[in-house]
Amino acid sequence: MLSSISPLGERARASRWSVTATAYVLGSLVGGLALGALSAAAGSLLPAAWRSSRAAGFVVAALLVTGLLLDLLPGGRALPSWRRQVDELWRSRYRGWVYGAGFGLQLGFGVVTIVTSATVYAVPLFAALSGHLGVGLALGACFGLLRAAPVLALARVHDRRALHALFAVLHRWEHGFDLSAKAALGLAAVAVTAATAFRGA
Repeated sequence: MLSSISPLGERARASRWSVTATAYVLGSLVGGLALGALSAAAGSLLPAAWRSSRAAGFVVAALLVTGLLLDLLPGGRALPSWRRQVDELWRSRYRGWVYGAGFGLQLGFGVVTIVTSATVYAVPLFAALSGHLGVGLALGACFGLLRAAPVLALARVHDRRALHALFAVLHRWEHGFDLSAKAALGLAAVAVTAATAFRGA
């Protein structure tokens, strides 16, 4: 999907890449904000005393470790996830800004398409634990913008050679990105456990 939102692909559909890409980024931001806000609202239904308790901290740490273990399993299909993707037919049915915003909104919301890393679930988990709208919005905004950022790498892709060269680079970096995501989950679990233990000391 990402390869299609390039100057090369947009030119073939008589669309402007800058318009489609901007709609994609803004859609992803809105999706992330919605994810964070809804998760924080759901978390606020839990008693504040429980959310700030040691039990809550250890539950979150356990969920992070569980996600990490599922990510480490071979095949990458152990993680609970929807088995759907954005509708590729939108590109031939709608204007660039429409499918750009639609794709971005779904990917920014994160959990309504295929989830390939447990880090996606960490965002609503932390937003729910906070139970605070501001925290949820901040987490969601960061998630949505980071989720959309790769599209900016396609800004100079005006021909097939440039597209293939870019994806060769991304392929070389894929393993490093995967390790970084797993390390982030592990570090988050350690940090939550340490903070929880220290608070109860």
